[in-house]
Amino acid sequence: MIKIKTDAELELQRVACKITKDTLSEVEKHIKPGVSTKQLDKIAYDYIVSLGAKPSFKNYQGFPATICASINEQVVHGIPNKNTILKEGDIISIDVGACYKGFHGDAARTFPVGKIVAKKKKLIKVTKESFFEGIKNIRAGNFVGDISHQVQTYVEKNGFTIVRELTGHGVGVHLHEDPSVPNYGKAGSGAKLVKNMVIAIEPMVNMGERYIYFESDGWTCVTRDGLPSAHYENTVLITEDGVEILTL
Repeated sequence: MIKIKTDAELELQRVACKITKDTLSEVEKHIKPGVSTKQLDKIAYDYIVSLGAKPSFKNYQGFPATICASINEQVVHGIPNKNTILKEGDIISIDVGACYKGFHGDAARTFPVGKIVAKKKKLIKVTKESFFEGIKNIRAGNFVGDISHQVQTYVEKNGFTIVRELTGHGVGVHLHEDPSVPNYGKAGSGAKLVKNMVIAIEPMVNMGERYIYFESDGWTCVTRDGLPSAHYENTVLITEDGVEILTL
């Protein structure tokens, strides 16, 4: 069931989303060669807690960390580890959520580690741009499929592929709520967008083929061809005449 937020609930969720956004900015300051993903996880945890919030991901369905830290061919849900050290030329996707007074924010970015090759730069750029293409002309009365179609069209036009097994989602008192928000599909399909609906839109874009698999830890999602993947996500509020990006 899709839950429409009241104005009072939205004020709490705006705080959660600002903490989420600021946590990504704080983590970004420390992304460089030689840093472990475990160090980045601690930075995120300490920052979220210092602002009176709780990490949304930690212990969520058994996930052991505050952030998902996914490097190169890892699409999403990479588990931070003290032995996973960032190297020059890597790209890393950081996905994080914060819960404030019972409401969640959820956002992700893909960052370069030092200097990266041009194809990786383009992958990050197109992934981010596909989010903004997805929300163009979106407002109450449109459909989830309108977002999905615009994301897919933009990604494929630029020579990349969309992961189909994982989707965006509603966000509120639960980290994952209805509706599902795929990154591919037909315009005019899916759930109708309603004023005060809050959803996470999160393109996951592969440099090569779209196919993925999950590693033995049950969490880490990896491209099947071993080529890099990027992730960009914001929590957005549907309004009568557009969207409000709560994590930007």
